[in-house]
Amino acid sequence: MDMNQLLARSAELEARVADFLGLPLFDDSNRLLAVRSVASLGFEHAQSLKYLTAAGLCTSASALLRVQYESLVRAIWMHHCATDQDVELILAELTRETAKQASKIPMLSRMLDEIEAKAPHVPVVGLREFKHYSWKPLSSYVHGGIHAVNRHGRGFPVELALMQIRHSNGLLGLAGNLLLIIAGFPADAGIMGKIYKEFADCLPPAEPPCPRTTEPAH
Repeated sequence: MDMNQLLARSAELEARVADFLGLPLFDDSNRLLAVRSVASLGFEHAQSLKYLTAAGLCTSASALLRVQYESLVRAIWMHHCATDQDVELILAELTRETAKQASKIPMLSRMLDEIEAKAPHVPVVGLREFKHYSWKPLSSYVHGGIHAVNRHGRGFPVELALMQIRHSNGLLGLAGNLLLIIAGFPADAGIMGKIYKEFADCLPPAEPPCPRTTEPAH
């Protein structure tokens, strides 16, 4: 599948899953409202990643894959682990004081630890694996490191751009599953399973294409 085909299929997948943002929440709690708000932010990042890739701005698009991943982890953490005060902070009016208080919300690694401890049914292994193999290079794109400078100056491999789109789609799938949960759909409803099957051609491979190593790829 070439770039244009993958982008077209990805847009179809995104539209299908984005419909879940309009589902009524299971209850009117601020927690579920916060979860949906943070998950929605991830959809914006995913859409922007694909727009930038289509425009040939793949180095900038790479940075958005990291922030999309962070939004997903934060949404899951907000659902299962955040305190009521954390929830209120996320929804609060932005002021100097609320920004200062929100800076004390746990960092991503601690969020993953708390999710693993409090929500064992969540696929934390996959979230940790993504972080292990992708965090350092994606952080390099965010902070203008060697990956960003090298790819910007020497050209961005098409294969890498295609894989980033697929990984972004995979994160959208997890976000869609979360949106179904907060709308009250049972886990065994099979809605996302059918979507995964229909859009398997634009999702990451079920298994990595090469043997895993103990260190992330650079």
